[in-house]
Amino acid sequence: MFKVKNKFFRQLIDSVKDLIPIFAVIFVFQIFILRQPIPDLGDIAIGTVFVVLGLTLFIQGLEKSLFPIGDNMAYAFAKKGSLFWLMAFAFSLGFGTTVAEPALIAVANEAARIAAEGGMIDLSDAAKTSYALGLRYTVAVSVGFAILLGVLRIIRGWPLHYLIIPGYIGVVVMTFFAPDTIVGIAYDSGGVTTGTVTVPLVTALGVGLASAIQGRNPMTDGFGLIAFASLTPMMFVMLYGILI
Repeated sequence: MFKVKNKFFRQLIDSVKDLIPIFAVIFVFQIFILRQPIPDLGDIAIGTVFVVLGLTLFIQGLEKSLFPIGDNMAYAFAKKGSLFWLMAFAFSLGFGTTVAEPALIAVANEAARIAAEGGMIDLSDAAKTSYALGLRYTVAVSVGFAILLGVLRIIRGWPLHYLIIPGYIGVVVMTFFAPDTIVGIAYDSGGVTTGTVTVPLVTALGVGLASAIQGRNPMTDGFGLIAFASLTPMMFVMLYGILI
């Protein structure tokens, strides 16, 4: 019990240290550049406490839950020896963690609102909901495919750059053919997929799988799945824009 409390306290101190630069920048610009008092100081102080506690609990949750789950499941699937179920798990993990990603939901809803105001789709709620859902599911499918491809790379031992370089060349080529209105959304979609749930689970999956397969190095083979999760949404969303 003492060890748990001591570890939590140390993580709390680390969270404060991580957030100090952010607060320092805000304070310096607010006081010395804008020359304005900090508004609602009491609410900001309470919010700061919540942020520190939230970050501490989140990191503790990663270490005690998400990382072990992804690592253990990858190891179990590798020992089971079923390529089909491993691929199915990889796709489902990528799809499931992405479709519920808060950042993606926010970007999809905002894109639907702007599309409606710009006359690309109807102003009705049904049209905006359909557009946002289509965008979310397109990104989720692309991330599922990305994780599947990344797992296959680990199994086969393919060098990472053999897939990443052609992928980004494909992104650049598709940029010239995709509608201008979708290109920015597509590029942003590659960033919002790497969220608070997707990254820990996918990283643990890659490292666990590379550790379980003989001849694979967790350091060189286990990482890189997140790169695919950022790459494929750009291609899929631009294709979505071309077709829809």
